[in-house]
This record gives sequence, structure tokens and C-alpha cells, in this order.
Amino acid sequence: MFDPTRPAGPKIIAVANQKGGVGKTTTTINLAAALVEKGCRVLVVDLDPQGNASTGLGIDVDDRDLTTYELLLEDVDLSEIIQTTSNEGLYVIPATVDLSSADLDLMANEKRSFLLHDALRQTAMDAFAFDFILIDCPPSLNLLTVNAMVAAHSVLVPLQAEFFALEGLSQLMLSVREVRQTANANLRIEGIVLTMYDRRNNLSQQVEQDARDNLGDLVFSTKIPRNVRVSEAPSYAVPVLNYDTTSKGAEAYRALAREILKKHASVAA
Repeated sequence: MFDPTRPAGPKIIAVANQKGGVGKTTTTINLAAALVEKGCRVLVVDLDPQGNASTGLGIDVDDRDLTTYELLLEDVDLSEIIQTTSNEGLYVIPATVDLSSADLDLMANEKRSFLLHDALRQTAMDAFAFDFILIDCPPSLNLLTVNAMVAAHSVLVPLQAEFFALEGLSQLMLSVREVRQTANANLRIEGIVLTMYDRRNNLSQQVEQDARDNLGDLVFSTKIPRNVRVSEAPSYAVPVLNYDTTSKGAEAYRALAREILKKHASVAA
């Protein structure tokens, strides 16, 4: 949770789950767009070599000359690497497949777990006046994800409403605990958000009940429903809030943004 004693600056949230297909990138893109609608300035850091967050925010592969790879491993001016999107107030540091080799390259650096932490705290970052930085993590608990957790104030976990969902969550929680013990004592769980939720499905309801029984208030009230508009929006390279602003998916991400802003009361809603 947000630490009110922390110096002013953007709240950095890593969106993480080592399982693929749970809605990490979808949540990152649409939560960012919803926060921007509420008047925030938001940076999305695409830390997944697949680069889906970059694509979903309209950044063509040919326009990704400088990426998170350079952010981590080269001395690059932030003004050259941060790109605008079609949503005013929403920015992105894109990724390409080059990032897939970053784990090997990072291993040779003695500060390998702190490179993203330091990059996001450059003095040049102040000029952008971001309220939130959302990090879209890869679907694994590798050195890139560790970098995200070391850099972040909190971890937001999308949890697909499916069988064995909570079992996969336990491994992530252990990773958060390890990072907390070794590199980032202030790291917290921002919350668990249920994704691809179908209220007509008994399994979705059971997963929700199990999650709330085991994790209590860590589970957001908002549930992200299965929604065709959410699935279609990436093919148009825009958040669902742009693609179909009145859809159930768009309204769900607005509700999630409201919950997060309530937690981070220092950011004007």
C-alpha cells in the first residue's frame, strides 16, 4: 500500500503474475487509460519482450528504436525513450523482442536487480510529473520481473477466475516476500484483481470466494468481466476505454482506477 511518508513522486506499480494469459497487459493498458481519464499522468513501462503493451498503445514496431532494453542497459536520455500515445497524459516506454536477451546481459552487471529502480528515479524523470508508473511484467519470475519488483512500491496481481488460480499465486507471493527481504523492504501488494470473470459461471464465483476467504481485503471489489470489447480493442491499438467507452470492460477498469485512487489518496482523483 502507499506509504504516506515516502517522498513525493510517481507511485510505481508492477503488474505481475508468472502465469501467461491472465490479463496483465490488458490490465496495464486499460488501468493506465482509466487513471488518465481521472486526471493523472501515467507512464507504462513495457517490460515484456512480446511488446504487447506497446502494440496495444499504438506504438508501431518500426517506431521502437529505443526501448526498455536501452533503459536498463544503456545510458539513454529519458526524453528520447519515453513516447506519447493517442491518449493525452498517457506515455509509454516500449519493448521489443531484444528484451528477451536482457536476463543474460543483466547477469554481468553487479547492480542487475536495481537497474530499473535507478532508471525510473533519474532526475530527468521529474520533468514529466507522472502520478503513476505501471510496469507490465513478463509472464515469468525472471530477472526482469525482479527488477520491476525492486523498482516498484507495490505489485498488482491480475488473477484469472479459473481452476488452480490460487496455487499459482502462492509462488508469486513467495517472490514478493523474497524481494522484500533482500532488496525492497517497502514493497507491498497493491491488490488482487479478478480478471475474465463470468458471473454466470459457478467456477468464477468459487474462485472469487476462495480468493476473498484467503486474501481478504487484498482482493479488489472490482471484477474485470469477460468482455468481447476488451478482447477486440488491442487489434485497433487502443485501450478499451477508447474503443468502446460504454462497454462493461471499460466501466470495470474505471471502477478499478477509482479503487486504486482511493488507496493513493495523495493523488487527486
